[in-house]
Amino acid sequence: MDLLDDLPDGEALDGPIKPGTIRIILADSQAIYRVGIRKIFALEDDLRVIAQADTLDNLRAAIERYPTDVVLLEGGLLIGTVNAIPDLLHLAPEVKLIVQAVASDESQTVELYRRGVRGIISRSISPDLLVRCVRRIALGETWIDNQAVNWVIEAYRAQAAALVSPRTQPRLSPKETAIITCITQGKRNKEIASQLGTTEQVIKNYLRKIYDKLGVSDRLELALYCLHNKIIKADADEVVVAQKIVARQ
Repeated sequence: MDLLDDLPDGEALDGPIKPGTIRIILADSQAIYRVGIRKIFALEDDLRVIAQADTLDNLRAAIERYPTDVVLLEGGLLIGTVNAIPDLLHLAPEVKLIVQAVASDESQTVELYRRGVRGIISRSISPDLLVRCVRRIALGETWIDNQAVNWVIEAYRAQAAALVSPRTQPRLSPKETAIITCITQGKRNKEIASQLGTTEQVIKNYLRKIYDKLGVSDRLELALYCLHNKIIKADADEVVVAQKIVARQ
């Protein structure tokens, strides 16, 4: 496994990690790309590359060894694999995965988001946008562009007939329903907390329970699921709701 500053496996990383720092693993087959990304993150006080990997096996080992917030994963490492994303999330359920793609592909994009990826970015993304993406995803948001939003929505529409019927849907409390309604309005956790007279942490706790209850992984999927299943009523259609959520990331 290739560790920070090319240290031999087993050596300690340089210095302690400050509280609040976003811990990142770079998983990429190209060493020159890893070096470039490390230089970008090194300029940010709140971002820290804690390990690197050039294969999926080494990435699994790194995730098991180091407490990690975000993994920046080369899309090419996923070629020929089926369950790589679920396997990684099984090892570390709290890790946020960002996939770097060379080109946009509709079926692959939809499948990656369905399997739990929090963001898909271009290999040619600008440094400023990359840093912003990592920070937003570390906060629990989804990073998705308008084209990918439309692909995801169309995929949901195509399988609408197979969605769980209202008779078997889990019951939601009034507060859970209120939170979901706020999500479809594009509101952030802080705004929801203010509206409902509680704290951001309470909203985060509710959202985790709602995700588990409905079998979704993020705000966008939650909103689309609830609109498709008519769990809540919204003033706008799926496209507008999805764009509101993406715009607030």
